[in-house]
Amino acid sequence: MEVFVVSLLNGLVYGMLLFMLASGLTLILSMMGVLNFAHASAYMLGAYFAFTISIYVGFWPALIIAPILCGLVGAAIEMWGLRRVHKNGHIAELLFTFGLALIIEKVVQMTWGLIPVPYRVPALLDFPLFSVYGTQFPAYRVFMLLISGLMFGAIWLGLTRTRIGLVIQAALTHPEMAGALGHNVPRIFTLVFASGTALAGLAGVIGGNYQVTEPAMAFTMGPIVFVVVVFGGLGSLTGCFIASILMGLIQTFAVVLDYSLADLLRVFGVVVTSKTPLAEVLLVSLPRVGALLPFILMVLILVFRPRGLMGTREA
Repeated sequence: MEVFVVSLLNGLVYGMLLFMLASGLTLILSMMGVLNFAHASAYMLGAYFAFTISIYVGFWPALIIAPILCGLVGAAIEMWGLRRVHKNGHIAELLFTFGLALIIEKVVQMTWGLIPVPYRVPALLDFPLFSVYGTQFPAYRVFMLLISGLMFGAIWLGLTRTRIGLVIQAALTHPEMAGALGHNVPRIFTLVFASGTALAGLAGVIGGNYQVTEPAMAFTMGPIVFVVVVFGGLGSLTGCFIASILMGLIQTFAVVLDYSLADLLRVFGVVVTSKTPLAEVLLVSLPRVGALLPFILMVLILVFRPRGLMGTREA
């Protein structure tokens, strides 16, 4: 029970971190149709910006300033890069953002170095909030859950219950009509891309000291974020939320549950030995393949339900 409860809490924290990062990509990918491979780089920039800012003014100002800086970087990318590349199709956008991710990684390495930086949890939240079966649960992880929950509510209310959200959705689905009504559609695209990048930066501020702030963090988190967006379904913020929690729990429990397919077969009376066909596969423990499980689920969802869990379109 101790392992289950602690793993459940850690899985929720990691899942909410995935949601903070994937929600911005959901906005960009589902609404603009841009496959932004540099999205995780904004997550990395948010962590490094917060680390540098916190040295001079502390963590709490960095919590606000770093996402704004990431949003400004995203706005510049959209206005002076993607807007020019967009007319050449999705392949050009993909190559542009992929190259941009490599450039950002090299800039980070040249600016902050190759080794991890000492980005720490703020002293105000660096204490155990409660204990579960003798295991202490840090207050900072509860803070992460609170911030990500508030962010989910703010995005959902902003897109569905405000005039700005309705204008954004109208411009992204019927840009000609929105333009005819007097709305600046290119500016709306810039706002969406900057907002998505700022959300990734906020995830970096929150997650950089929870994990490790180092130059490879973007390519570590990038693939799993795309899995979350595809699995949850394009155009669905709720689907992104459910997929994030699911992937966080799967990856967390896969580390602590030392079982294999052979153990499952043993429940049904089938004993696997070294002479059993496919014995090497059946005896592989779950922690060894845990990192592959989200990608296996993504392949399955693309085969049997291409629009994802709660997606609004097939393509």
